[in-house]
Amino acid sequence: MFVVGSGRSGTSTMAGTLRTLGLHVPQPEVVADATNPKGFGEPRWVVDLHTELLRVSNVQVSDARPRAWLDTGTTSGDHATRARVAACLEEQFSLADELVIKDPRASWFLGLWRAAADRCDATSSYVTMLRPVTEVVGSKQTYYGRMGAGSDQGAVTRTAAWINMMLHTERATRGQQRAFVRYGDLLDDWTQPVFALGEAFDLAGVKTAMAVDIAEVHRFIDPSLRRVTMTWDDIGVPDRLRELADETWQALDAIASDDSAKNQEWCDQLRTAYAGQYAEAEAFAHSTVVAQRRTAAAEARREAGQQAPRSAADRVPHAVRAMVPPAARQKLRRAMGRERPQGPA
Repeated sequence: MFVVGSGRSGTSTMAGTLRTLGLHVPQPEVVADATNPKGFGEPRWVVDLHTELLRVSNVQVSDARPRAWLDTGTTSGDHATRARVAACLEEQFSLADELVIKDPRASWFLGLWRAAADRCDATSSYVTMLRPVTEVVGSKQTYYGRMGAGSDQGAVTRTAAWINMMLHTERATRGQQRAFVRYGDLLDDWTQPVFALGEAFDLAGVKTAMAVDIAEVHRFIDPSLRRVTMTWDDIGVPDRLRELADETWQALDAIASDDSAKNQEWCDQLRTAYAGQYAEAEAFAHSTVVAQRRTAAAEARREAGQQAPRSAADRVPHAVRAMVPPAARQKLRRAMGRERPQGPA
C-alpha cells in the first residue's frame, strides 16, 4: 500500500492508521517532531532513498516544474536502482505480507516502486490523500517556514507545486488499484474510508482488526490535528493560478467519489493547462534567469581565481630565487615553459 499525495495532506495520519490496524511500516521510522507530533509513518531508508534520487535528478520535494517528472523518471529507470529497491522490498516481505510505504517524495518515483513490487510478485495499491490546497500551503508555510524573498513568493511556488504534484500523481496511479481519501473525511469518521480501503484492496490487517486496535486508532486520530485552516484570503497568489488550483481541487474531489474516464479527462485538461501556464511564466522570467546565471558564473570565476593553486616556483621565497644566477633562472624558466618574452632589441 503506497500512501501518496502532497505533504501536509494527511498522509501521516493515514499511514499511522494502517500501521495501527496491523499493516507493516518498514523500520526504523522517521522520528516524530513538532511538525508532526504523532509521527510520520515514514520508513527511514525509503526517505533516504528518495532524497538521494531527488538530488541526482536535481528535483525538489515540492517542485513546480512539469519537466521534473521526466528527470525523476529517467533517474529511477536505472536497472541497478530498481534491483536495489526490489531487494529491500523482498527483505520486508520476509517480515510481513502487507506493507505501508509512505513518503511525500514517493509520487516522484511510483514507476520505480511498481516495477520493484512486480519483481516481488506483490500487488501495488495506492491511496492518495486530498486536502484543500490553501490548507496544504498554509500548513507548509506555518511548519516549514517561508520561501523566497517574501511570503507571497513562497505561496505562489507551493501552490504551483501542489498542482504539479497532485495532477501527475493522479496520472501515475491511473489504471492501478487506487483510492482517493479526503483528509476531512478521515478526521470526521476514519472508520468509513479506512474500512472501505480494506474491502476494496482486500487488506487482511484492516478486515481482521481487533477491537483493541480500533480503539487505538480512535486515540491516534484527533480532529485537532487539522491545525491550519487557511483560505485564499490568507494566501496571496495570482488569480490565474488560484483559479487553476481551485479547479484542480474540484477535479480530484470529484474523482474521490467517481473515478470515471470523464473526471480523468478533466485532470488531463488541467495538466495541459498548467504546463502551458508554467511555460508562459518561464518565458516572462527568462531575463531574470539569465541574469542569475551570469552572476553565478562571475562568482564562480572570481572564486576560481582566488583559489588558483600557486606553482612550486611561486612558493619559493623571493630572497631564495634572487640567489640563483640570472642565466640559470632563464634556463629553468625555459625548461618549465615559463620563459619570459624578450623586449625589443
